[in-house]
Amino acid sequence: MSTETDLVILGGGSGGYATALRARQLGLSVTLVERDRLGGTCLHQGCVPTKALLHAAELADAARAAPAHGVLASFDGVDMAGVHAYKDRVVERLHTGLQGLVKASGATYVEGEGRMVAPRSVEVDGQVHTGTSLVLATGSRPRSIPGVELGSRVVTSDEALRLDEVPERVVVIGGSVIGVELASVWRSFGAEVTIVEGLPSLVPLEDPAIGRQLERAFRRRGIGFRTDAMVRGVSSSASEVAVTLEGGDVLTADLVLVAVGRGPVTAGLGYEDHGVELARGWVVVDDRLRTSVPGVYAVGDLVPGLQLAHRGFAHGIFVAEEVAGLSPDPVEDADIPRVTYCEPEIASVGLTEPRAREIHGDVTTYEYDLAGNGKSQILGTTGFVKVVRQAGGPIVGVHLLGTRMGEQVGEASLMVNWEAFPEDVAQFVHAHPTQNEALGEAALALAGKPLHAHGRS
Repeated sequence: MSTETDLVILGGGSGGYATALRARQLGLSVTLVERDRLGGTCLHQGCVPTKALLHAAELADAARAAPAHGVLASFDGVDMAGVHAYKDRVVERLHTGLQGLVKASGATYVEGEGRMVAPRSVEVDGQVHTGTSLVLATGSRPRSIPGVELGSRVVTSDEALRLDEVPERVVVIGGSVIGVELASVWRSFGAEVTIVEGLPSLVPLEDPAIGRQLERAFRRRGIGFRTDAMVRGVSSSASEVAVTLEGGDVLTADLVLVAVGRGPVTAGLGYEDHGVELARGWVVVDDRLRTSVPGVYAVGDLVPGLQLAHRGFAHGIFVAEEVAGLSPDPVEDADIPRVTYCEPEIASVGLTEPRAREIHGDVTTYEYDLAGNGKSQILGTTGFVKVVRQAGGPIVGVHLLGTRMGEQVGEASLMVNWEAFPEDVAQFVHAHPTQNEALGEAALALAGKPLHAHGRS
C-alpha cells in the first residue's frame, strides 16, 4: 500500500509539526509521521518539563526568602510526586492542544516507526508514504560519554526528569544549558551540586561576561563547579557514585547527570542508504535546508547548530514556504534568541563581543548593571545587560543575566534583527519600573546620553 502527498514529514517534534501546520496553511497536502508522541523532545523530555521543574524550584527559593519580605512562610521540602504531577499536567494540556491543532489542520497523522526507503518515501508498518518533497525531522537524543555506563546513579536528562526523590549530592558533567539548568533546579530543591566542565568557563558558547557573572552567582548560591576539568572515569557502587577527574581528584555523589549535549537521531533510518549526506551523524544541508538529495530537506536538531525548539519552528516554517514557492529568507542561527533558564537566567541574541570583533573589527559595548534597575532590586536579583554595537553602526549583540531576564529577549531580538542603532532604541520610552528599562538604559548610554548611568563601557 502507498499514499502520495505534497509533503511527507518524518518526525513530529518542533520542526516537524511546524512544517506540517504551515504547509497546510499554504494549501499543501501533508503526511506527518511520528514514532512516539506528537511534540517530540521539547514537549515531553526537554523545554516544557524542565521549565516546569525550574518554576517549582523558583517557588522553593521564594518560600525560603519569604520572611525577608514580611511574608510568614517556610520551606519544608519538596514532594517530588507532587512536582511531577504538576509538570505532567502542563505537558498533557499542551499535548492535547497540539493534537487538536494538527487534526484541525487537515494533515494526515501517522503513528509508527518510519524509515526512509527511497528518495522522498517513508515506510511505516509496511505502508509507503511518498511526497513531492520529504522533510527529515527526527530530532536528537542525549549524548553519553564513551566508557561511562548509564544506570540508576548515572543518568541523562531524560531520566533526571523522572527522579522520584531529590538526591543529596549531585555531580553534573557538562556546564552548558542542560547542565546549569538542572544544577539550578537541584540546588533550589536542597541538593549539594558540583558541575564539571571541560572548557575554561560555564556556558562556554555565551559571551565571556555572561560566564564570569554566572560563576559568581553560582558561588553565592552554593553551587560548586570545576572548569578546565576533564572526566577520566565514573564508577558506581550500591551506595554512591564516584567521578574521577584528570589529575586524580575524585568527586563522590548520590547521582551523576551526564549533560554533554545532544546528538542527532539519524542512525538506522535509511538516510545514507538513499543518498542523504551525513557528517558525524548530522544531516548536511545548504542555507535553504536542502540535503544532498533533490526534494529532501532537514530541519531542527538534525541540522548542525543551535538545538532550540524555536529554531525548529523557524526551520519548519521556512521549508513549508520554500516548498510552496514563496522564497523565504534563510534562517540564521546568530539571529535566533537563546535563553538558559537557570537562576539567574541567561538570555542572548546576536554576536558575542569576541565574535563581533572578528567580523566587524572595531566594536563598542556597554554593560548596564541591574543594581541600577528598580524592578531588579524589588526582585532581589543581580546581573547586567550588555549591548554590543558595530562601531558607529547598529547593535549586533545583546546579552542579559538576571532573574526573569529571558522575558526581555524579545526586544533584544528586535534590536539585532532590525539592525537598530542605539540612537533608534533610545527614542522609545520604556515603562518604569520594569526590568525592560535596563535595555533602554543601555541603549541610552551607547547613544551618548545615559540617564541612570550604572554600568561600564
